Amino acid sequence: MKKRTPSRDYPRTARLNSLVREIVAEEIERIDDDRLQAVSVTSVVVDADMSRAAVYFDHGGDEEALSEIEAAFAELRPRLQSAVGRQAKIKRTPELRFEADKVLRSALRIEDVLRGLQNVGSPTEPAGGAAGEAAGEDAGE
Repeated sequence: MKKRTPSRDYPRTARLNSLVREIVAEEIERIDDDRLQAVSVTSVVVDADMSRAAVYFDHGGDEEALSEIEAAFAELRPRLQSAVGRQAKIKRTPELRFEADKVLRSALRIEDVLRGLQNVGSPTEPAGGAAGEAAGEDAGE
């Protein structure tokens, strides 16, 4: 009976997803662009035909920062794609598309809502109590 190698335990696209994510993340660290300082690559999904790859990223900023990050990725896409082609050693380099990862932000928003619901039902904290007012004051400063 032949022994299976670890590289054959999952599909090629899954290995490529991981490899492209590592390459793009390392290249972003090397790039000296202030717009990409708070950006982290969360995942990569390469199409089954390997023609395109969606690179999902998260950032610590607001919508204005997002538009600047998207502009930076538009400018740097050829460089990042070239790095993937060079380091991955594959015949055809997938075309990179950069998309903000909305999953993390949605999860945080849901968590905040659930925390708010827990505080409303708490006998020690009246609805809209001091904690809510303090958060509102901090946000205004």
